[in-house]
Amino acid sequence: SEYMGLIEGAYDAKTGGAGGFVPGGGSLHNMMSAHGPDHETFLRASTAELAPHKVDDGLAFMFETRWPITATRQALEADHLQKRYDEVWQGLERHFRP
Repeated sequence: SEYMGLIEGAYDAKTGGAGGFVPGGGSLHNMMSAHGPDHETFLRASTAELAPHKVDDGLAFMFETRWPITATRQALEADHLQKRYDEVWQGLERHFRP
């Protein structure tokens, strides 16, 4: 499970779709749930020149644990909860096949 938050700037793996990831925002991905860069970021990174890139326009943090994290009722019912969060992955195609 991981909880991630953005303190300032931009987070490079969630720049597009549904408004992006804004400072003060957080995301929770419990164990066995899919997560990763949004579709737009995946495409940009997949076609970028293979060279070092400096990323210095944001400050983010992540907590990881092998245990599930339970959100409070207040968090789940908050007005500022991002609705349709999973839409950022629409359009992604399978790239790994057995």
